[in-house]
Amino acid sequence: MTAVHRAVLEANGPVLRFDQPISENGSTGEIPVVVNLFGTTERVAAGLGITPDLLGELGAFLAALRSPSPPGGLRDALSRWPMLKAALATRPKITGSAAVQKVVLKDTDVDLSTIPVQTHWPGDAGPLVTWPVVVTRPFGSSADDVSTYNAGVYRAQVLGRDKLIMRWLPHRGGAAHHRSWAQQGEKTPVAVVLGADPATLLSAALPLPETVSELTFSGALNNSRPRLVPAKTVPLMVPSEAEIVLEGWVSPSETAPEGPFGDHTGYYNPAEPFPVMQVSAITHRRDPLYLSTYTGRPPDEPAIIGEVFNQLALPTIRSQIPEIRDLWLPPAACSYRIAVVSIDKRYPGQARRVMMALWGMLPQFSYTKMIVVVDADIDPQNWDDIAWALATRMDPARDVMLLENTPMDYLDFASPQPGLAGKMGIDATIKIGSETTREWGEVMATSPEDAAFAADLAAQIMSGVDP
Repeated sequence: MTAVHRAVLEANGPVLRFDQPISENGSTGEIPVVVNLFGTTERVAAGLGITPDLLGELGAFLAALRSPSPPGGLRDALSRWPMLKAALATRPKITGSAAVQKVVLKDTDVDLSTIPVQTHWPGDAGPLVTWPVVVTRPFGSSADDVSTYNAGVYRAQVLGRDKLIMRWLPHRGGAAHHRSWAQQGEKTPVAVVLGADPATLLSAALPLPETVSELTFSGALNNSRPRLVPAKTVPLMVPSEAEIVLEGWVSPSETAPEGPFGDHTGYYNPAEPFPVMQVSAITHRRDPLYLSTYTGRPPDEPAIIGEVFNQLALPTIRSQIPEIRDLWLPPAACSYRIAVVSIDKRYPGQARRVMMALWGMLPQFSYTKMIVVVDADIDPQNWDDIAWALATRMDPARDVMLLENTPMDYLDFASPQPGLAGKMGIDATIKIGSETTREWGEVMATSPEDAAFAADLAAQIMSGVDP
């Protein structure tokens, strides 16, 4: 299934549904599998409730959430009405019954093998849940206070009939909630939502401000109040329209080796200990679907989502670093390992300031090992433009900045130490002022009038018209 999925994704193909998934032992499952839901940027935008041309507006909304300014008079307040309306839509609606709880399995009836969880790569340790929305809340909070909830996409290894390994990294919200319960010697209530609606799933992956609940923010994307229902065996609210929910408790101390599994780097990550979840119930629709994906060397669905999130993050980045014109995180570079930035350059040393500002601005940029800064006349998403800028505007001895012992994704096998590595910044901008003692050459360019005339004439020639 993974091989078929990857071939279709690389061809920009459609969403796939496997009606009769066959397990390793040859038995046919009753739950169909859906993959490639986010296989194109257009479908990712649709999951956010918009068309691709409105990504900039949604990005501006996210930037405003991080640093909102008070309305300045009636005109400004009216201009902000769409944002206010979306914010009001995030209040959840609690329901007494739900589609996701039409079937409830508890105790000895719990059997994760009935769910067609894939083993994606030949070297994987076993079945891996890849699109779960994992819902948690901190110790001392109320199950009714959804604003305290965290919803994150953390992969989960099937360990047995009623056990999962929850792989949440220490800096993620779910891990922080788990620590708050474990410090009290208590197990953590957890709900693993499978087949959440696209807005909920993408909200769980968005880099939202810590004060904004992912679960409720999905209401802003859907332009409707999110519908939640109390879980059956844990004190949590869960999305009532999901396909499947796994309820349970994560031990404060028990761990198990998770992995190895194929990862976004294109390599298998090593096995490491992560907390174990005891599944207390499985609830699902009468005829549920299981949403799945694979993770591997790009292209994959997370990389395509990353392209969209790149556009969403740009207004937030510009609000902090106004001289940035555009920014590209090449998907082939694992979506965040390399960044190319174009700036409006005005003073010497500006490119280096932008590099350091980016590394320190958002947590995800702490894992960016190389930043290339170019001028505004360079398209940062065009490798030919980037190569030309590097070849004609960069001197290796002067324009390369190296840092040592900085935070790094511990899955980066090139790092000398796990979680600790160097960073490189390359200034591929035209040098001005004290940056150079030479007079800089003039960039060649066709006049606008000649370019327009030539484009029109070339179009006639290419269409077969005798000019």
